[in-house]
Amino acid sequence: MMNLTKISLLLMSAWLSLTSMTTLNACTTNKTTATASTTTPATDQPTGTVSSEGVVLGAARTSVYVPLLKGKRVALLSNQTGMVGDKHTLDLMLENGVNVVTIFSPEHGFRGNADAGEHVSSSVDEKTGIPIASLYDGKSPMPSKEVMDGIDVIVTDIQDVGLRFYTYYVTMINLMDAAVTYGKQFMVLDRPNPNGMYVDGPILDMSLKSGVGRLPIPTVHGMTLGELAQMANGEKWLKDGKKCDLTVIPCLNYTHQTRYTLPIAPSPNLPNMLSIYLYPSMCYFEGTTVSLGRGTDWPFQVYGHPDMAGYDFEFTPTSRFGAKTPPQMDKLCHGVDLHNLDAEEVIAQGINLGYVIDAYRNLTAGGHQFFLKSNFFDLLMGTTRVREMIAEGKTAQEIKDTWQGDVELFKAQRKPYLLYDE
Repeated sequence: MMNLTKISLLLMSAWLSLTSMTTLNACTTNKTTATASTTTPATDQPTGTVSSEGVVLGAARTSVYVPLLKGKRVALLSNQTGMVGDKHTLDLMLENGVNVVTIFSPEHGFRGNADAGEHVSSSVDEKTGIPIASLYDGKSPMPSKEVMDGIDVIVTDIQDVGLRFYTYYVTMINLMDAAVTYGKQFMVLDRPNPNGMYVDGPILDMSLKSGVGRLPIPTVHGMTLGELAQMANGEKWLKDGKKCDLTVIPCLNYTHQTRYTLPIAPSPNLPNMLSIYLYPSMCYFEGTTVSLGRGTDWPFQVYGHPDMAGYDFEFTPTSRFGAKTPPQMDKLCHGVDLHNLDAEEVIAQGINLGYVIDAYRNLTAGGHQFFLKSNFFDLLMGTTRVREMIAEGKTAQEIKDTWQGDVELFKAQRKPYLLYDE
């Protein structure tokens, strides 16, 4: 395997800059909500902090979690984003004497270079010789009994982006279910949520539960993986309503209003922070015939279609790294360029369905199909009602108003599980 630092640099140039978090919390099988159980001493010195502005990642706090892992057989869920400075968390653990016996890889694979939804085979990490058990091989989202029998604790260290349809948290929840089934411990080395500053979108209708929607949460849930793990445990969302033996190692010097800039692209088609901020509004195009820029220099930052009329902006999706067969490949698309938008304005808008509605009205006025025949748009949206309201001619604001009550209820529901100031 190529050195992971080089892999990270190949995926994208480092955009470093982070900002502010709190103390160590633990949630175990006998606790329903997160309560501060350990306070990290002021002398706790993180290893290779990846921040120029003070955020200390959970994975950097080796003096806190390494003693908890000593003498145990560890499985690590991670990918190319699991970096602490210029070292991968895997290497950090091995250097500190942690016995990592298995690597779990999510969507896009351990190296992070597979297409969205592409099946990734299990393999072996060439650098360390540790087996890699793919959880995205198209066979089962759950690890085998053979793998689970060989471990004592599962550790998650992966950079999420805070959206209900982003699959890394789904993989984490599946592994928490496995921990419940086989009586294993579970640990989350927490990382900031780059979309953690707000909550928006409809709560998932659980009749639409799928690989892009696993929990009854809004589209933008505003929680870190550590917080979400605690909520899944406390709200009895895991298998059979049971809890797993869960420990969360929080970041330090972070709040939900921190503008956290990711040092490494979390997946091939989220190359920069603007794409991550637009993702809550743009991902719905995946359930339509419209291109959202996969196969261009601006994925999730443009949208268009060969038959959209009245637009000056044009682009042509092509096959490339991370987008082998993008929608409308090799076709000239007419549409809208968003890649120069101001990031703070995008954040302030939250979910903006205006883009989808604009494309829908343009294409359907010309008699063209908009929604794919599958129900993927509904799965992404988490409800059938939004598609119906778009067809009824509702405005983006009218649609958004319908879920505000649920957003407020969810914010109250999640509050006991928050590790960081809002």
